[in-house]
Amino acid sequence: MLLHDTAIIYGRYLRQSLRSRFALLFGVLMPLLYLVFFGPLLTGLPLGGKGDSWQVLVPGLLLQLGLFGALFAGFMIILEKGQGVVERMRVTPVSRLALLLGRVLREATVFVLQAVLLVLAALAMGLRAPLAGILIGFAFVALLTVSLASLSYALAMKVRTPQEFGPLVNAVSMPSMLLSGLMLPMTLGPTWLDVLSHFMPFRYLVDAMRDAYVGAYTTDHMLYGVLVAVGFAVLAVTVGTRVFRAAGA
Repeated sequence: MLLHDTAIIYGRYLRQSLRSRFALLFGVLMPLLYLVFFGPLLTGLPLGGKGDSWQVLVPGLLLQLGLFGALFAGFMIILEKGQGVVERMRVTPVSRLALLLGRVLREATVFVLQAVLLVLAALAMGLRAPLAGILIGFAFVALLTVSLASLSYALAMKVRTPQEFGPLVNAVSMPSMLLSGLMLPMTLGPTWLDVLSHFMPFRYLVDAMRDAYVGAYTTDHMLYGVLVAVGFAVLAVTVGTRVFRAAGA
């Protein structure tokens, strides 16, 4: 029953997304601009880690794609509440977990597709990374998207207007980007900033993906990254499901 309901919800929202090809391409535009205009500035610089500048920058850009995109996914719920869609779903027998999973899996699919486009562009510009590492990176993007989209939907169920939702998301997204080392390794900064960044869970995903892009799959960074990504996803889906059930969505 859960799988059937999830598949129905997933298919409904995925078809909506695929019909809007412009939105799919526009979503990858900002990371692509970073890739084109910021990436060449790092070429040849000693970045204090393994790999070249592309192997440092591209994993961060992939996670940036998931971070900003998934955090703002809740806007759809706010719009649906205004249009009465959520109200109509309340009277259906569909599982509340399926209502959440169908949505977040759609988000994960969209952002992995955008991540593929970004990696293809990076390969054309000089990225060299093992296929296994690239695939592991896509898995991290999917897990991050599931986590943040679940929390975004949960928050959207609690607020009434986009004007309330937007500032709250911005208050989370900017510190997350700055303290996770998405653009450059945090080890390049002062010690106090590097220490502070370890309290940001996304830091562990960034470090793990950068190891994957140089073919290092059995490092401490990879272990911590996997544990944080999976644990965060389980926690976020649990929170999101409880909010959906409490709201009767």
